[in-house]
Amino acid sequence: MNPLLDRLQPYPFEKLAALKEGVSPPSDKPPIALSIGEPQDPPPHFVSEALISHLHGLARYPLTKGMPALRETIAGWLVRRFGLPDGGVDPETQVLPVNGTREALFSFCQALVDPADSPLVLLPNPFYQIYEGAALLAGAEPRYLNATADTGYLPDFDSVPAKVWRRCRLLYLCSPSNPTGSVIGLEVLKTLIDLAHRHDFVIASDECYSELHDGIPPPGLLQAAAEMGNERFSRCVVFHSLSKRSSAPGLRSGFVAGDAAILRRYLLYRTYHGCAMPPPIQHASIAAWSDECHVETNRRNYRERFALAAEILADVLPLEVPPAAFYFWLKTPLDDVGFARRLYAEQNVTVLPGSFLSRESDGVNPGRGYVRIAWVHSHQVCRDAALRIRECAESLQCR
Repeated sequence: MNPLLDRLQPYPFEKLAALKEGVSPPSDKPPIALSIGEPQDPPPHFVSEALISHLHGLARYPLTKGMPALRETIAGWLVRRFGLPDGGVDPETQVLPVNGTREALFSFCQALVDPADSPLVLLPNPFYQIYEGAALLAGAEPRYLNATADTGYLPDFDSVPAKVWRRCRLLYLCSPSNPTGSVIGLEVLKTLIDLAHRHDFVIASDECYSELHDGIPPPGLLQAAAEMGNERFSRCVVFHSLSKRSSAPGLRSGFVAGDAAILRRYLLYRTYHGCAMPPPIQHASIAAWSDECHVETNRRNYRERFALAAEILADVLPLEVPPAAFYFWLKTPLDDVGFARRLYAEQNVTVLPGSFLSRESDGVNPGRGYVRIAWVHSHQVCRDAALRIRECAESLQCR
């Protein structure tokens, strides 16, 4: 077996399962899982209908590159969403459909990184663990960029010395962030693009939460590149998904877009990797990327649920409503693991300890003392969850 597999860390949900072992939550309170970032709203009906109506397409092998209509639809969406010049994204060379961005974020690193180069892969800390696993299995060394309250929960790019940038071959970004919901500004993105050209690395920007915002659309990496005159998106690659935007995680549909030279080589990798998107899913994806009304409804629902939580919890916990995504990154009244275990034991509510999503770096674990709460359920379930979290917090204040 590949010895690099031994370098992989347990996945956060494995740690969470171990944390809950031996605990018997109250049986009179139905379980509420706020630990997984899985939308609970149904996907749009027209997306399901498009999928069903094209099942006859199962009789043919799909192309890894995807059908032209899907790539054209995605290119048009990018132009509209990020204010790019008309025709600014070439659907033939600058777009690739992928089976959910999780597999793409992982495989991209495998295709890009040369392990003989003693490479560094830089990633935010806390982080989506796929970034770390991708780096380790590519034979690279992960370097963690702490995101703390002092940095606005954004990676501390300013603290990275030049010698680290010189060894960097891939920089993972996540904006809006999982787990904090923080957003990297346009000027910071431009600075990072300058650094990528100066030090010869590629930026992989995970923008899967970009459409779940507070009314101010987060900027994107391709937008920053275009404003700089980098219309070829040199060294810039973005990852988008229908999982959050369209409440369709089971569709496993997303795309990669950006630098044509990089995507040409990545397409070669994917052709051998055997990961073409089935035709019915491509048709359903065209329908989803072509419509914004359902996205506006999703966005409004999440904002209303955030407001509901703030109304119930703000006077007992330091709750900050994030500008985007659907997570609360909640500072806990005791250590994060203890708080998560107690909340489960007393209220049958499951949240994810922040230290499960981060690593010790420069003497700091930026996830310690926080929990990630996925605020993805219906209004009624969110209200019930908020009341239970409040009850737990109040019981801690009384001790």
